[in-house]
Amino acid sequence: MIEHKYHKHRREQVVVTEVVTAIESATYQLEDIIVYVDDKNLPVSTTIVYKDGANFIEHSQILPPSSTAAAPRQAPTPPPAPASTPVAEQSLKALAPYHRPKPALVLKPPSKPSPKIIPPAKPSPPPTHGGGGGKGVASGGPGFTSGVTYTPYNADNSCKTESQVAQDLADVNSYQVIRLYGTDCNQVANVIQGTKGRVSIFAGIFDINDILNEVNAIATAVDNNWKLINTVSVGNELVNNGAASVAQIISAIGTARSALKAKGYNGPVVTVDTMMAMKANPQLCRASDFCAINCHAFFDGNVSAGDAGLFVAEWARKVSQAAGGKTTVVTESGWPTRGNQNNKAIPSPEKHQQAMQSLNASFSENLVLYGLYNDLWKKDSGATHGAEKYWGIRGNAPSH
Repeated sequence: MIEHKYHKHRREQVVVTEVVTAIESATYQLEDIIVYVDDKNLPVSTTIVYKDGANFIEHSQILPPSSTAAAPRQAPTPPPAPASTPVAEQSLKALAPYHRPKPALVLKPPSKPSPKIIPPAKPSPPPTHGGGGGKGVASGGPGFTSGVTYTPYNADNSCKTESQVAQDLADVNSYQVIRLYGTDCNQVANVIQGTKGRVSIFAGIFDINDILNEVNAIATAVDNNWKLINTVSVGNELVNNGAASVAQIISAIGTARSALKAKGYNGPVVTVDTMMAMKANPQLCRASDFCAINCHAFFDGNVSAGDAGLFVAEWARKVSQAAGGKTTVVTESGWPTRGNQNNKAIPSPEKHQQAMQSLNASFSENLVLYGLYNDLWKKDSGATHGAEKYWGIRGNAPSH
């Protein structure tokens, strides 16, 4: 942008014979065009300064009085120009360089081009990790707002009957999804029957060495009604436990996905592992349709029940970040009601309630609580702090 400084002159206007420094054939470089105006900002004269090598040559011209469209006026006859003052002496400091000389024109700063209005770019979505938008966590994944785990075993490890499963699941309408871990005990069909199809199933292939038979069991149970299946998992914590390698799990996911597709299922297929195993091996996430982690704040030992939700949400974020922003669904998280204290983590009914409230506050979707009832068939070890059996939200199952 060229800036102009207006220099005031007396109102008397002077006609001066044009003075041009004579030049021979040469190439000149335009240095400045200087326009003088009176106190009403009307042009009085112009001076054009050329550069010939190291020399400067000025070309000055007195302009006739200008007229305005609003009020034309007759210019008075100017007095003779004084001969003692060369026109070249009227030049002042150059205001700014210009590219092409236009004598006898009032130069105005070039108008700024109208700014091109570019709509703001849509922000990239933040990495999704199993929470809902209402909790400040981006949504994604299989899209359920409530889920819970269920196992169909009696305390002696025997299979529960169809009627026992129906008794356990008679009033589970508050959950959208029930997660199962395998296909034994005819559990997929029994859960579908026990819930009257009101709840979707997060089905599980437990044995990755028997994938085709487990896929057939799921397909038989749904009887081509694949809307009953929310997701199918392949293996549970197998890499964390050292029962399978990452390469074996990835191969098993591919085998299961192909077999399920052949049966008519096109929904999500994943593997489930601990948050630490999944973060350390993000290729498990990439092979899955979303990251699926079991994450329990209780076992950390440095987290109180009231902070369980924040702990789990942070791990979900870390896993998603490791997997390039892929959605992470928490497929197990809870708090025991009985057992031994693990540093800051205290098992009790009261702490269990605090942990449930914290988890629900941190996640509005894609969280599976662990579990619906106590698993009295399980066995404790030193690593489970005597709490392995007592994670049930509703205590002991009605059919126990």
